[in-house]
Amino acid sequence: MSPHSTPVSRRTVTRAAAAAGLAVLFGAGHARAETRVGPRTLDVSVPSAALGRTAPVRLILPSSFATQPNRTYPVLYLLHGAHDDYTSWTRETDIEAFTQGRELIVAMPDAGPTGIPTAWRNGPDYETFQLEEVPALLRRDYRASGMRAVAGVSTGGYGAMAHAARHPGMFGAAASYSGILDTTAPGVPPIMDAIVARENLTPASLWGHPILNLLTWRDFNPRARAQGLRGTALYVSNGSGVGGGGGDPLPGVLESALWPSAHLFTNALAVLGISVTTHLYSGGGHDWAYWKPEFAASWPMLARALGLPE
Repeated sequence: MSPHSTPVSRRTVTRAAAAAGLAVLFGAGHARAETRVGPRTLDVSVPSAALGRTAPVRLILPSSFATQPNRTYPVLYLLHGAHDDYTSWTRETDIEAFTQGRELIVAMPDAGPTGIPTAWRNGPDYETFQLEEVPALLRRDYRASGMRAVAGVSTGGYGAMAHAARHPGMFGAAASYSGILDTTAPGVPPIMDAIVARENLTPASLWGHPILNLLTWRDFNPRARAQGLRGTALYVSNGSGVGGGGGDPLPGVLESALWPSAHLFTNALAVLGISVTTHLYSGGGHDWAYWKPEFAASWPMLARALGLPE
């Protein structure tokens, strides 16, 4: 859908679009498209200079959003994993029902097909999209306050810790569920390469070669940037995998491959004297059956950071 080219100073919704449940809105000279997908849930297409395209973010608005027009709200950012998309949290969890009556905005921004929300060496800058462009939109059009927390699964767990570490003080809390928390740990660079290659992208387009471009890999590595997490409430969970019983062995194998990375990261925090709540458990798999209860376990920490009741 093409936005109107004539900017207006106030939000404008055409009657025809509103009747179809689709609104074309304008703010600060930037057009965006908003599609309502539930009573409180909407998808917003955000024109992004960082990505060179329009990219989506799914929002869950507070129950009081329409009735308290002067109120501002804290924001919980939820990041998706590899080979998934910005709809995953509403598709795989009860986050809409869970946040009913809780006065916050939930923002689920796109991270591309790999789900790695970073500034690519040869490609888009998802870090800027998620940390500058989306927050600017939320402040401008959805009354977001400055209180933020971030959580993610798998590559989204990487993003949660990398964002918080690389931008100290931006988030009051960060939670990772089976995240990639030490990108240079033994065996992890091939995992990153495989994630990128699965989407028919050149592995070097991420951060370059893991040895020849080691400084870049370190710059985007949560473990290497762990000092930046001081003062942020942290939650890290990961299973040992492998065990597993019947069925598809891949989730257990992948979880076990990230087990050393989780320990190296939390050990680095311990050396720095940075507090972290951990749940490093036996068994488990790299899937939502384990991530959903981990989110619930981390919620009290996230709520405190957002100034909400637990």
